[in-house]
Amino acid sequence: MQKVTLLFKCQPGMGEALLTAFTTALVDTRAYDGCISVETLVDTENPDTIMLIEEWESRGQQEAYLAWRVESGMIEMLAPVLAEPFEMHYFEPHPA
Repeated sequence: MQKVTLLFKCQPGMGEALLTAFTTALVDTRAYDGCISVETLVDTENPDTIMLIEEWESRGQQEAYLAWRVESGMIEMLAPVLAEPFEMHYFEPHPA
């Protein structure tokens, strides 16, 4: 299992626009092969900062999904909304 966090820091006042885009886009994400779940979180002190927590069967499936998003132009479409490139981190469960 692979968990992935994606942190989006939006231009001032653009967080709501990103959330609106996610409402449609995440339907496809959740239906993508290997996606177990996607959770959307909004920073309570800065609503223009949004995090996705994704859970995938494997990193390879998430990477295939990300490649599809790049090819479809979705990542490029986010550029005007974002204040800086999004951050992505991969995590694996640990028994500690």
